[in-house]
Amino acid sequence: MMQDQVIVVSGGASGIGAEVTARLLAEGARVVVADLTAVSPTDRVLGVPCDITQPTQCDAAAEAAITHFGRLDGLVNCAGISKPHDSLTLPPADWARMVDIQLNGAFYLAQACAKRMQDAGAIVFITSTNAEAAFPRRAAYCCAKAGVAMLTKVLAIEWAERGIRVNAVGPAYVATEMTQRNIAAGNVNEAQIKARIPLGRLAKPADVADAVSFLLGPQASFITGHSLYVDGGWLAYGYF
Repeated sequence: MMQDQVIVVSGGASGIGAEVTARLLAEGARVVVADLTAVSPTDRVLGVPCDITQPTQCDAAAEAAITHFGRLDGLVNCAGISKPHDSLTLPPADWARMVDIQLNGAFYLAQACAKRMQDAGAIVFITSTNAEAAFPRRAAYCCAKAGVAMLTKVLAIEWAERGIRVNAVGPAYVATEMTQRNIAAGNVNEAQIKARIPLGRLAKPADVADAVSFLLGPQASFITGHSLYVDGGWLAYGYF
């Protein structure tokens, strides 16, 4: 349980982020949802407009946790986009945008939150199996996610002296609105993906929230610098 802990969740208004937000609230936490989409405020939810590619907005979101709730204990970075594209014709602006959201923004927000964590805290990045496994037409996405996996390790060893643990959760395909859009657009073949996953299904947002909750909580108090892959056996499966 995370009773009265204050957690910033970027991208917390939809998809994996919304599931994580709901899970943290169910466990007694108070949540600052940093998102471009507004959320309805409650006594335990504060919505803050935030484009994580803008360091000043990340700083404002972290400061809002202190101003509104009086403390900051954790961060879950769920903000992200998916835009598959052939590498030969990938526009430089699309490459830069993907890296800016997936990697740069993750760092900006983690930095802003860590500065405000007093003596202890926990950060969880949402990465992907693509941090380890290359997919075609996803050069920018794979490289950015691999960067976040290494960022996780660097921040974990740097911030350990501050009592801040830094880990990542790397899902395979998750049954979210974004995945459904990619299926509809022909970027993802759902039947092939399910056949490739040993457990035979896409991940549910709740599967990811389970892992996030564990890494934020006291049962993971001696775990830092790791990526936990919630992938149904995807990365382990090497047989064709």
